[in-house]
Amino acid sequence: MVSTVIPVPPFDLVIFGATGDLAHRKILPSLFRRMAAHQVPAGSRVIGAARSKMSRADFRKAAGEALTRYVEAKLLAPALVERFLGMIDYVSIDAAGEGGWGPLAKKLDEKPDSVRAFYLSVAPQLFTPIAHRLAQAGIATPESRIVVEKPLGHDLASARALNAELAQHFDEHQIYRIDHYLGKETVQNLMAIRFANALFEPLWNSHYVEQVQITVAESIGVEGRGAYYDKAGAMRDMVQNHMMQLLCLTAMEPPSKFEPDAVRDEKLKVIRALDPLKMSDTVRGQYRANGKDGSYLDHVGNPASRTESFVAFRAHIANWRWSGTPFYLRTGKKLSARLSEICVVFKHPPHTIFPQVDTLRGNALIIRLQPNEGITLRVAIKDPGPGGMRLVEVPLDMTFASTLGPDGEMPEAYERLIMDVIRGNQTLFMRGDEVEAAWEWTDPIIQAWEDSGSRPLPYDPGGAGPIDAYKLTGSDGHLWREIAA
Repeated sequence: MVSTVIPVPPFDLVIFGATGDLAHRKILPSLFRRMAAHQVPAGSRVIGAARSKMSRADFRKAAGEALTRYVEAKLLAPALVERFLGMIDYVSIDAAGEGGWGPLAKKLDEKPDSVRAFYLSVAPQLFTPIAHRLAQAGIATPESRIVVEKPLGHDLASARALNAELAQHFDEHQIYRIDHYLGKETVQNLMAIRFANALFEPLWNSHYVEQVQITVAESIGVEGRGAYYDKAGAMRDMVQNHMMQLLCLTAMEPPSKFEPDAVRDEKLKVIRALDPLKMSDTVRGQYRANGKDGSYLDHVGNPASRTESFVAFRAHIANWRWSGTPFYLRTGKKLSARLSEICVVFKHPPHTIFPQVDTLRGNALIIRLQPNEGITLRVAIKDPGPGGMRLVEVPLDMTFASTLGPDGEMPEAYERLIMDVIRGNQTLFMRGDEVEAAWEWTDPIIQAWEDSGSRPLPYDPGGAGPIDAYKLTGSDGHLWREIAA
């Protein structure tokens, strides 16, 4: 399998927060890989912008160290590294003040015909000041793009305020709200499987689908992120954005075209069709200590915290396609493995002619996002050999590592998304009304938790979360899938 590389037009990408972790770990390596794949044309520039006082040579050195740390050694040919570092420039800038905006404008004016994009890899409180300064300094042209990372607000009110503030300086078609989950190959393949094949779409409804499970599990805790995480929790950190997007892509109606607004219109309809969550349909948890490894309360330094490190819930979509089909979602820290997957479980055949059918789990389509991205279809077949009709379950496997072969490369999500920013393609980015609708759905249950005064249930690290989570699926006669890498 050979991927097709389509070059993008020459661009200037300004990375605000260029000395930070995200820039070094994801953005710069992603740009390097795209350049190595011949997708970045000559004349393109990557301009770092941060408060740190450093020269262009100093920033190039730091960028080279980031490549050495985060890019596969086999890709780091000296000529390629030298070419990439030659694209890099740097401006010391005060995001909320006056310093540095003139020099940045002067650099960008050197190439007025290049696509101009601004990546805000900064704290959310700097989104508005930077957007204001870009407009005030005349740097933001009518066709430039601005990229913002989550968190996109803390609740509905703050999300609306952020959208309104960005809209003062940028039109909606210029704003790219990035969610790296949407850049994963498997997520995009979910749409391809549904809408490019006649096999699944006729079965993709409550008549044939028994349940849907979406799991995003982490084996690590919140160490190092405690200050942020304790103000957010699993619902705000994962469900409102990443998991909501996975739910929408799984449940949405076929769009009329594979175009940004057509796709995002259908996702928005899913969010608006969700029934309000009830307390009885949710389970919250906090991980305990494990030997010398501290508990959630230890890691956030707040012994009175009622913030959840785990949440599971049962959702229902009130429309004709999905009425009666439960959607089970769960996410948490300190679980048994790092795993992100969507599992669509189909109903059993309407009539059983083989005695063993009732003991089988049934057909299931498993879309795995991490690790080992791929798609598996679980089917029943006859166990080979004599001795009667014995049925066994086997996977029809399309793990990308196997399909692509030993030399195949899976592009990072940020690689695809950054190139889409340069192309001006918003299909895989969230629209403002999507973000607000997601907050509108999550806010009431978060408020209900706070009003109840209840504490999250404790759970042991290395497992699947609080035992009460099994009641969500068990009351419907279902079981959670095992969390295993």
